Amino acid sequence: MQSRWFGRFVWGIAFLASCGVAAAQSSTQWTEGTNYFRVPSTEATSTPGKIEVLEVFSYACPACNQFQPTLNKLKAALPPEAKMAFLPAGFNPGEDWPVFQRAFLAAQVLGVAEKSHDAMYDAVWGAGSLSVIDKGTRRLLPRAKQPTLEDLAKFYSRYGVSQDKFLATANSFTVESQLKRCDDQIARDQVDSTPTLIVAGKYRLTPGSAGSYEQIIPLVLYLVAKEKGG
Repeated sequence: MQSRWFGRFVWGIAFLASCGVAAAQSSTQWTEGTNYFRVPSTEATSTPGKIEVLEVFSYACPACNQFQPTLNKLKAALPPEAKMAFLPAGFNPGEDWPVFQRAFLAAQVLGVAEKSHDAMYDAVWGAGSLSVIDKGTRRLLPRAKQPTLEDLAKFYSRYGVSQDKFLATANSFTVESQLKRCDDQIARDQVDSTPTLIVAGKYRLTPGSAGSYEQIIPLVLYLVAKEKGG
């Protein structure tokens, strides 16, 4: 996981090694306070009529990139009454997180966030057109050399949004208001690492609390069923 208290790039080798030891847990063994946690106050979600599964993430977070294939499996496994949603984190200002947070919210307003989601991860961590690391050393680039909002506007222009329109939206009152809402929700739900999932606006969990990336899937499905059953 990527924590707000660690500003430098780490791959989390120790965490990934520990993930392999807890793959046999059944849904009857999920424990509140250990595998998932009640958020301090239940709040309205952004998916009315659906049980929301919200990922708190950042495109600049290496753990979120590693988690993305699992998240796609989770999304495919959700029942019809549940729906994925995304909340970008910007709590790591020493890196490029606030820029990616603002860009994602602008892309949401412009209706291109969902279709560009996987491609953005590839641009940051794969093909490298928006890389945040030095390809030779594998170390984090200095903040001044990381992608700018203008670079991200160029990326989103592939999806039919002019760079000028994207930049205007990214700096609009609407996006400024959404930035505050995101930051407020992250603080209120006591999210201090990414990726974190919030189910039904009530339950907070991470790959670490679940036991592994793959264990996130049965745990989320358990919580969705729990919420459906009332």
